[in-house]
Amino acid sequence: MTTEKAGNPLSLDNQICFSLYSAANAMVRAYRPLLSKLELTYPQYLAMLVLWEHEGISVKTLGDKLHLDSGTLTPLLKRLEGKGLITRGRSEQDERVRVLHITAEGARLRDCAMEVPGLMRCKVESSTQSLAQLKALCDEIYRGLEGDKS
Repeated sequence: MTTEKAGNPLSLDNQICFSLYSAANAMVRAYRPLLSKLELTYPQYLAMLVLWEHEGISVKTLGDKLHLDSGTLTPLLKRLEGKGLITRGRSEQDERVRVLHITAEGARLRDCAMEVPGLMRCKVESSTQSLAQLKALCDEIYRGLEGDKS
């Protein structure tokens, strides 16, 4: 007896999670050659995107924005600091709070990274509207699974 794929809840072709997983892996692979020129991994690039936009934020805020816990974030930040792209200091208001600042080298890297989003848009052969809809759907799925953390 054969089971049709459309009616089989265990068919790989019916798994939204697999489509998201495959697309995410393909996206990271597509970023790899662009980021290798910047000497950044994909997670490091994401952290730098946030830091370029929000200079002087706390480690906790960065973790919230990236949906990462401190155990994952701390080694990533140590590597960025070791590359001379950021500094980790203490908040002037509360010494318990670690704050992050971009170095001059980190600011120079921002200028080099400006072309990455455009190059990626060329690789992903979809309309701007389709990509915006996809992002909105992914954000909705995240909020539904994790709760809105914003």
